Amino acid sequence: MIGIFGGTFDPIHSGHLRTALDVYEALALDELRFIPLGQAVHRDQPKTPAAMRLAMVKAAIRGQAGFTVDERELNLPKPSYSVHTLQSLRGELGNEVPLCLLMGADAFLGFADWHQPEKILQLAHLVVMGRPGHGLPEAGDLHELMRGRVTREAGNLGGTPGGLILFQSVTRLDISSSDIRARLAQGRSVRWLVPDSVQRLLQTTAFQ
Repeated sequence: MIGIFGGTFDPIHSGHLRTALDVYEALALDELRFIPLGQAVHRDQPKTPAAMRLAMVKAAIRGQAGFTVDERELNLPKPSYSVHTLQSLRGELGNEVPLCLLMGADAFLGFADWHQPEKILQLAHLVVMGRPGHGLPEAGDLHELMRGRVTREAGNLGGTPGGLILFQSVTRLDISSSDIRARLAQGRSVRWLVPDSVQRLLQTTAFQ
């Protein structure tokens, strides 16, 4: 199984890395690919140039077995849609390899509004990094997408290429990229919020 973890990673931080490692271990993934976003669709554009964000991801995951970086979205001349990225991956990996798209609980609550959510579920499993509970809909489009797809067993994901939704408990670290950028702009330390390798790169970048 291959995990897919997308984001602006502006910058990548210890919260990203710890949750990714939790999922990698819990699902016994063969590989976890970090895919830095090129151009955003429904959010502010990344503040940091793509080349720098890519360098930070590479520095952050260096030495961690199973962690890789995938540059395909950075090379697109247009905004990145998850469904297109997954279709591209399927074109390379075939239709049988289980793919697991990682997302936070907040992102999942808006999943029904993503571009072609049902197609995404045909192409991959969803791994929601958080437990099901209060706040999940009891009706509406997201509820319908969840119907018959939620599994409690991580082992079930390996039996099919996609189509299931797993809520996976992860270590929660209250760290945000926007807070890190603000600290840097104020001349404050971000030590232990990001890996040392990323901190060294950040020291070469001016944040406003």
